[in-house]
Amino acid sequence: MVTLFILAGLSWQPALQLPLFLLFLGIYIITVVGNVGMITLIWLTSHLHTPMYYFLSNLSFIDLCHSTVITPKMLENFVKEKNIISYPGCMTQLYFFSFFAISKCHMLAPMAYDRYVAICNPLLYNVVMSHHLCFWLTVGVYTLGFIGSSVHTGFMLRLILCKTNVINHYFCDLFPLLELACSSTYINELLVHLLSAINIFTPTLTILTSYIFIIVSILRIRSTEGRTKAFSTCSSHISAVAVFFGSLAFMYLQPSSVSSINQGKVSSVLYYCCSHAEPIDLQPEK
Repeated sequence: MVTLFILAGLSWQPALQLPLFLLFLGIYIITVVGNVGMITLIWLTSHLHTPMYYFLSNLSFIDLCHSTVITPKMLENFVKEKNIISYPGCMTQLYFFSFFAISKCHMLAPMAYDRYVAICNPLLYNVVMSHHLCFWLTVGVYTLGFIGSSVHTGFMLRLILCKTNVINHYFCDLFPLLELACSSTYINELLVHLLSAINIFTPTLTILTSYIFIIVSILRIRSTEGRTKAFSTCSSHISAVAVFFGSLAFMYLQPSSVSSINQGKVSSVLYYCCSHAEPIDLQPEK
């Protein structure tokens, strides 16, 4: 059984290593500074202690941790001839990548619900979006992340990985690891598709339902300026959510006979870039 893995990275071409290193280093620095700054600002500013910014601070925390799980090993691949990761390190990276990815999927749903209540029921906003509800919604989000990542990692640990020690990816993802298995991966692939469908479609339907009611409410606004402001507030969030969930669906919901590891790399880069460039909306006009 393989005990050390080599991460193949994004490209084998030496000429691309430095530009890619600088690009992703820049993205990572912006991600760290932006999210740490956002968390600090929210927790030090008393008038930002509202449900919207509570969820936003949790989203920033997830983005920060999610990026830190992936990016350092990816940057290491650009400056080293062989980017080696141990078997325990690989499984740890898989676990935390899954945990924060699933948590982010579900964290976007309470944020959309918060926008729905703020726009459609502004008079009841403080009653509906209580601190108690926000806390338990957040606990539920992290619980779903814990369950999903534990299932994926637990079933990955039961496989015998012995075909090769080269992972054709820049981090320890599910499908690249399944490519190395000498034992049957049927249950693992079934779980990946099933849990991915749940973790993608459940929050997506929640977000779409919330925004349908929001759009109906916006159309009732009499002033053109008010409608334009409300639409611009929501449109950036909808666009980011569409790209985020679209890239995730492309990565994990394709049949194994159709999916390609190289296509998955491209899609994961799109997911990586958009997941760390989440637009920060102002409080919607009530």
